[in-house]
Amino acid sequence: MDYWMELRTALMVARFGTVSAAAQALGVHRATVNRHVETLEGAFGAPLFQRHARGYALTDAGRDMFEVAGRAEEMFSDLAGRARGKAGQLSGSLIVTALAGVAPLVMPAIQDLHLAHPQIRLEFVAGAQLARLEHGEAHVAIRAGAKPDVPDYVVTLFRRLRFGLYASQCYIDRAGHPESDHLDGHRFVGSIDEPRPRPIADWMHANVRSEMLALHATDQQVLQSAVCEGLGLGFLAEHDACVRRDLVEIVPPSDAWSTALWVVTHVDLHRTTKVQAFLEHLKSARQASEQGAAEPAT
Repeated sequence: MDYWMELRTALMVARFGTVSAAAQALGVHRATVNRHVETLEGAFGAPLFQRHARGYALTDAGRDMFEVAGRAEEMFSDLAGRARGKAGQLSGSLIVTALAGVAPLVMPAIQDLHLAHPQIRLEFVAGAQLARLEHGEAHVAIRAGAKPDVPDYVVTLFRRLRFGLYASQCYIDRAGHPESDHLDGHRFVGSIDEPRPRPIADWMHANVRSEMLALHATDQQVLQSAVCEGLGLGFLAEHDACVRRDLVEIVPPSDAWSTALWVVTHVDLHRTTKVQAFLEHLKSARQASEQGAAEPAT
């Protein structure tokens, strides 16, 4: 590949921010790093970096180079790892990003991948924003809501996340058992007046008046803590509520109160061995969860 050595050098400068750090990482002289960057800028006909007192910052052309070179490095690394993969020795890093509340659904797959390929460096990034996979911010993203439609993303349905209305036993002991068709006099936690992409927003707006709110909150982990402490009734994810013996189901989880979870990868890295290995573990974890939910309790 033309200019691959120069691309790799520029990639190191972008990552480390200085010529000296890039030279040290590559095991070459500073002059070699400068020469490679100048050669690449001449080939592209545009500067890749802005030089300043503290080091090098990427220009727009540099950011394009960083995205493409970073993905190319991942794919070359995958090629080198395929032989090791045949012997069960995948390596490198794998970054997964999802909402923190989704972690219990993803962690079995992460655990299985770690046990099968302990050489892989795993990282879980919790956040509400869809990671820019083309920038290398993550290898796999799991997101709730509308199907992402970003070009060059491979998007598949992971599962549907269902919600139900719950109360803690301590709340019931204090306020009585709520009836699903008669909730006057009971207190709630959640939100009734903010537009939110949540399937239960319309129900809350129609059934809960402002004076019925014991706590206004929108974060799902905050809602779970408040319900478990007995502040009031609240909508919780089915997978969170089922592991809490102190929670009582008031209105069962429903497909009408559900949202889709999507698995998102970048087309350039979708077929890499480590990403495919994780997707297989994720599929197995989903099937095991669905099978467990379908089995009658004994």
